[in-house]
Amino acid sequence: MTNSKRRRGLRAASVLLGGVLVLSACSGGEEASGSDGGNDTSQAKVDEAAAQKTSEAQIEITPKDGSTNASINNSAAVTVSKGTLTEVTMTTTDGTAVEGEISADKTSWKPSVQLERSTRYKVAVTAKDAKGLEAHENASFTTVSPNNSFIGTFTPDNGTTVGVGMPVSINFDKAITNKVDVQKGITVTSSSGQEVVGHWFNANRLDFRPEDYWKEGSTVTLKLALDGVEGAEGVYGVQQKTVSFTIGRNQVSYVDAQTKQMKVTQDGKVVKTIPISAGSPENKTYEGQMVISEKFKETRMNGATVGFTDDDGKGEYDIKDVPHAMRLSSSGTFIHGNYWGADSIFGNVNTSHGCVGLNDTKGANDPNTEGAWFYNNSMVGDVVVVQNTGDKTIAPDNGLNGWNMSWEQWKAGSAV
Repeated sequence: MTNSKRRRGLRAASVLLGGVLVLSACSGGEEASGSDGGNDTSQAKVDEAAAQKTSEAQIEITPKDGSTNASINNSAAVTVSKGTLTEVTMTTTDGTAVEGEISADKTSWKPSVQLERSTRYKVAVTAKDAKGLEAHENASFTTVSPNNSFIGTFTPDNGTTVGVGMPVSINFDKAITNKVDVQKGITVTSSSGQEVVGHWFNANRLDFRPEDYWKEGSTVTLKLALDGVEGAEGVYGVQQKTVSFTIGRNQVSYVDAQTKQMKVTQDGKVVKTIPISAGSPENKTYEGQMVISEKFKETRMNGATVGFTDDDGKGEYDIKDVPHAMRLSSSGTFIHGNYWGADSIFGNVNTSHGCVGLNDTKGANDPNTEGAWFYNNSMVGDVVVVQNTGDKTIAPDNGLNGWNMSWEQWKAGSAV
């Protein structure tokens, strides 16, 4: 072989050997990759070690982060498992702190005050596990707005003592279309065991009463469990509370417009007879069972507010200091003291614009008058039955006067 041929052969062998070396280098790359896998194992050990330094405490905040239309009563709460709470802060977006309390076992927290509507709250929580490692969680939510919620204003008030005719009357600030669920969220019970039924007068008013007057001395309990109840489309209840009131002695007074006398009875026995002056023939007093809903030692009565005006549009009367006035209807019927009428009218002539008048003195300071006696011996919830006036029976929803419906009519107005 010539030298030139030998050189060409050596170069080819060199190229071939270079190719083998290249292939060996690629193969060596794969082996290097396997060596990197060994590094992954080392990294896993590092990750495992880091995980062992992560707290096991698991924090849960309700409502969930970003929630809207949250309840102002029960929504806000914090719980922890596999650990204990060390710090919980709740603030409004302007930084106002909300008072709250961690439970004795340090596994839960809740606000100690009712939340405000249409308010965004932030919650920040820290907890520790058994090894002392900390966990953290944060959330924010917005409570239900007034436009998307309803409340019911109720009477009588908690802790009061009232007469045997006092119904539980609830007026809602939004029209209720889902009456079934709302009524199911309200219960009224009596220690007497009397059956109590609700009656809807309209979309905003729901009253409760038994078939007959409450038993004297009994306790009536109203429970509102309306939190989260949808009263109308997109409108939710926010109330959750329990109130109770006591029924006093059984006092029912009977006004007779013909005899112009009122007989006051307790437990069915007449305890006093009082001469009265009811509505004149032109302005007769409603008939029916009426419940005293308000009491005023003195109050102003202006005829213009109830439709009694003269040719100039002014009230036919405007008395700024009517003594011992007790409301019997929302339309303006009262039983009250009268100092401007002659003593001779009481028991003899019906002269009023529809109220029931009792002899009294100006200033409401004489305890010896019939007006003062009846005022001092009456309470909200007492019944005044007006008879023989010649006028129509008062509408059941004109005041707290649902007793003018039969029990069958009353029950027919229940949604459940």
